[in-house]
Amino acid sequence: MLPMHTASIPYNDDLLLRSGKNPDELEREFRFLLAVKLFEMGRVTLGQGAEIAGMAKLRFMDALGDLHVPVINLDPDQVADELRGL
Repeated sequence: MLPMHTASIPYNDDLLLRSGKNPDELEREFRFLLAVKLFEMGRVTLGQGAEIAGMAKLRFMDALGDLHVPVINLDPDQVADELRGL
């Protein structure tokens, strides 16, 4: 297993107040949003995104669906290949 690293995200009290969250909740939201974006960009797998977000894979998949982020992202050639197999 590869070593885990951490990143620090600076933010001011104004963001904390506007979010209506406590610091732990805001940190979880940051991790989740980072994981979603990295997954959308194809930089991490579903499992890696779930790990970054601190969620079970199925819960992360559900959360992606809530944001209308496709869990399976096939290009047109891949879709054609899949349909040929039917």
